[in-house]
Amino acid sequence: MSISQQDLEILMHEVEQEDPIDFADLPFDEQDLRSLVASHLCEMADAMESFSEEDRRLTLLAVSAKLVLENLVLHVQLLRRHGLPLNEQTEALLSRLRKGPGGEA
Repeated sequence: MSISQQDLEILMHEVEQEDPIDFADLPFDEQDLRSLVASHLCEMADAMESFSEEDRRLTLLAVSAKLVLENLVLHVQLLRRHGLPLNEQTEALLSRLRKGPGGEA
C-alpha cells in the first residue's frame, strides 16, 4: 500500500476538519474508531495489489458509492426519527431523486 495506516488516519482527521463527524455518545474513542477504519481500508487496498489500476479504481469507487449511500440513508433515518428537517444538501439530493431521470416531479 502506498500510504501507511497512520498517514491515512492523519488524512482522515484533516478531512474531518472541513466536514466534522458527529460521534455523539458512542461508547468508543474517536481515534480508536479512526484507527480501526484506517486499518481496514489499508488491508482492503493491500488485498487489491494484484488488481489492475482500472479494477482498483472501479472497486474503490464502488465501495465509496456504497458507503455514501449508506450514510445518506442513515442520515435521513436519524433526522426523521428525531423529527428534524433535512439539511440543504440532503434535500437537494432527494429532490433530484423525486424528479426522476427526466427531471419531472
